[in-house]
Amino acid sequence: MKITVTPDVFKLAQVFTISRGSRTEAKVLTVKIEKDGVTGWGECVPYARYDETLDSVTAEIAGLPTDFTRDELQSLLPAGAARNAVDCALWDLEAKQAGKPVWELAGLPAPGPEITAYTLSLDTPEKMQQQAAENAFRPLLKIKLGTPDDMPRLEAVRAGAPESKIIIDANEGWSAEVYSDLAPHLVRLGVELVEQPLPAGEDDALIGMDRPVPVCADESCHDRTSLSKLKGKYDVVNIKLDKTGGLTEALKLREDALAEGYDVMVGCMVGSSLAMAPATLLAQGVVFTDLDGPLLLAEDRDEPLHFDVAGVHPPKPALWG
Repeated sequence: MKITVTPDVFKLAQVFTISRGSRTEAKVLTVKIEKDGVTGWGECVPYARYDETLDSVTAEIAGLPTDFTRDELQSLLPAGAARNAVDCALWDLEAKQAGKPVWELAGLPAPGPEITAYTLSLDTPEKMQQQAAENAFRPLLKIKLGTPDDMPRLEAVRAGAPESKIIIDANEGWSAEVYSDLAPHLVRLGVELVEQPLPAGEDDALIGMDRPVPVCADESCHDRTSLSKLKGKYDVVNIKLDKTGGLTEALKLREDALAEGYDVMVGCMVGSSLAMAPATLLAQGVVFTDLDGPLLLAEDRDEPLHFDVAGVHPPKPALWG
């Protein structure tokens, strides 16, 4: 089995800003696994928030043995970007070897399109209202917030897109006091979900706090081991392949989270269609899908995912799966 890791850069359509900083491009790692003349593909997005870099993730993959199964991979690498790219490439490889789609191999129903959120970058209220107005035709908007002065931004987005559903992602940027002050206004403004309002290390403050709209764990939820730490704090878990370490663990996390009474959101880092492709299978039937990475890019893979009024469609075999 031969594994090749290649860094790739995709320019963004515009500057993308969250509470932790801004970027103008998506830097990803493309993994190719060749075995017996068949090639599987995967992509990951190393994330500095989790102490990952392009070099560190490449080194993790380079340290793997020369041959292993997808099941064996789960104990060879920890949950994270490196395992994600390899896991997804192995799923693709298995599908091509078997002549069957990944969803069938995984025992999943045939996938269809899912409505996805479209993310509005953190900016001034005026610019965020303009972003909202330009995208008011979209059924679901996700707003990047995470400062002490977010109320005018939220009001501006609602004014710009009066009919769209809204979810908020604070990216750990609020204090308990800021969230408590904003919470009563969320219902009035039609907010459907608040994602990671507090830093992961400080989210015990959510216990006993009024949650007028559902609160979603993102940075606080990585894989199944995270679930025991979420009780009394969160209503929803955001599953991302780069956190779970691939589709294999993500499917198990979704099953366990639903069994424990959580709703599920399927999200993404900012990557190409290759990174989103496996997540479209995971997103079937969940309460919120946020797989808009390709919509934020100025350039994408040769066989990109298809987006239309029905949402994000599952990949064609030429892309993945």
